[in-house]
Amino acid sequence: MNTLGVISDTHGLLREDAVALLQGVDHIVHAGDIGNPTIIERLERIAPVSAIRGNVDVEPWASLFADTLQVTLFGQKIFVIHDRKDMTFAPAMMGIDLVISGHSHRASIESRDDAIYLNPGSAGPRRFRLPITLAMVQIIHGRLVPRICEIASDLH
Repeated sequence: MNTLGVISDTHGLLREDAVALLQGVDHIVHAGDIGNPTIIERLERIAPVSAIRGNVDVEPWASLFADTLQVTLFGQKIFVIHDRKDMTFAPAMMGIDLVISGHSHRASIESRDDAIYLNPGSAGPRRFRLPITLAMVQIIHGRLVPRICEIASDLH
């Protein structure tokens, strides 16, 4: 079994509760709106990181990150895009198992057309009274088991 930690929309704030939840994961995916390059550095101290930039990531440091990413982790084909509305293809047609997006700040898990669509919600500053969340995806015998985790602290 492997565990993927999925985080998005940190907007420059990496909460200690998020760091604690991510301890022990095998890989972390950040789905954009990082806000500050030190966020990625801190995440890399926990596990290897795959990250993309989001619409707020416009500073020069953000050019290190692509707009989208396709990666195979633990035998699963994963596509990462900040705003799911910007997708221009059907993931299942490309053999993609998991689509990770952010942007909306609304956590969701949806299965459609042989793919799982996961939005971990926002782990950064609170917006719109939405809960502060990230996601975990367990990969058990080739099966994806995603869940949303609410982050307890509310600093901002």
